[in-house]
Amino acid sequence: MLGFTLIVIILLVIIIGTVVYRKSNYQKEQEKLFHKDDYDLKKISIEDIDRMLDGSEFEMYLYRLLLELGYSGVYKTVGSRDFGADLIFTDREGVRNVVQAKRYGIDNPVGLSAVQEVFASMRYYKARKAIVIATTNYTDSCETLAGINHVKLIDRTDLVRIIEAFKQEDTLQAQGVIESEPRVILESWNQMNNTLPVIKKDHKAEKYVKSIRKQL
Repeated sequence: MLGFTLIVIILLVIIIGTVVYRKSNYQKEQEKLFHKDDYDLKKISIEDIDRMLDGSEFEMYLYRLLLELGYSGVYKTVGSRDFGADLIFTDREGVRNVVQAKRYGIDNPVGLSAVQEVFASMRYYKARKAIVIATTNYTDSCETLAGINHVKLIDRTDLVRIIEAFKQEDTLQAQGVIESEPRVILESWNQMNNTLPVIKKDHKAEKYVKSIRKQL
């Protein structure tokens, strides 16, 4: 029995050691790919982006990409105090854009907060357009909020088109995808039907106030 337990322990040590070794090698390869100052941006694919260690590397990739595409006024904000925008650039029409980058898993759609944050950042950065660039898709509610507020959503399919156009040195096509008009929802459903939006009331608060007023 003791011998069997010893064998199990040895096997566990070997397995854990192998996993740690592979993870260490993987991290070194990723650092070699993305942290070298001279890495070739045109060799980066959507699969490479999926393997990035964190969102900051995706932001750096987009920062370099916008510069390579010839945009002016390109800035990367400081992560801890970005006020909702990761990147800023001026498009071909001289309009300042704020960008929020979301490197999520393919099966993890981007939600409302991305639109809320990047839209709120526009006034701070004195921008006229807001964009979210994601490695995945968006929830329906996110699509709706973006459409009402004219926020441009660039999803995984759009990002791949930009990457491929850049690799083929088709700058105009890449810029066209980035600068295309957002999907716009002119009015909410309630506005189209000339009705006020439904407000969820706090009935406990109403009941409490009514009881207080009766005592006065």
